Amino acid sequence: MTWADLLAFMPHPTPLSLLIAALVILSIPLILHTIVYRHTSATLPTFLLIGPSGAGKTSLTTLLEQGRPSATHTSQTPLVVEVSLPVKTPLASSRFRSPNDPTWEVTKKLLIQDTPGHGKLRHYVFDSLSKSQNLHGIIFLVDAADLSSTGADAGEGLRQAAEYLHDVLLLLQKRITSSKTAKSPQEMPLLVMANKLDLFTALPAPLARTVLEKEITKTRSNKGKGLLDSGIDDENAGEEREWLGEGGGVPFEFSQMEEMAVPVKVVGGNVMGPDGSDVHHLWEWLGSVL
Repeated sequence: MTWADLLAFMPHPTPLSLLIAALVILSIPLILHTIVYRHTSATLPTFLLIGPSGAGKTSLTTLLEQGRPSATHTSQTPLVVEVSLPVKTPLASSRFRSPNDPTWEVTKKLLIQDTPGHGKLRHYVFDSLSKSQNLHGIIFLVDAADLSSTGADAGEGLRQAAEYLHDVLLLLQKRITSSKTAKSPQEMPLLVMANKLDLFTALPAPLARTVLEKEITKTRSNKGKGLLDSGIDDENAGEEREWLGEGGGVPFEFSQMEEMAVPVKVVGGNVMGPDGSDVHHLWEWLGSVL
């Protein structure tokens, strides 16, 4: 039997069957793309962006997402955006990976979750710290000019930032102190970024670190004293106040959080300003975590 005889026995396709076959062939890549995209978006590493109101969080979110900042208003609800790291940003997890690896581009993407900074809306932050999936780190943005001791509201911005940061660090510390298993929790890096360094009164990163550590020490002491004044006896005071960092009256330092699997780094930057944006320290930190 020849090939011509075999072809003679084969059914001839109708226009309808050809149309159906073409639709199936064209739809398969679209379906696969949708499945892969949803899976990737659900598993992208997430970074929580927090900080006092007015620090520039939403402007920073816009800058990271679109490449340029924009004027914004005070946020009332959380906002999640997908961000791509700059091409030249090194990744800690990609030191031995070939650039031809098909997962390379996926690992260069992440999610930034912007949160409201107003005191009455910070429950979004504390809920996210315990519920966010694939949370890889926290960015605490603060106005570097608010940390200085000059101006009409001298000390108020520093106090608010220190109290907020104190509560966040204490919550992260509880992951270990309240753990009922021997398994250590996942490391949760935290970056403190002093924004608006273009302003004359802004404190550079080393000074911002120092004043925040001193103010957190004061905040920790005031919170402990408040509990004792409320009538809690000495025997139960230690359990109630859950002292941040080392005890025994030792001044608080960010380095103490490393024992709690919370490495803290303080950098400077500028989201908006006359000379443009400068957030390269933030990009480098994100790459070092991924």
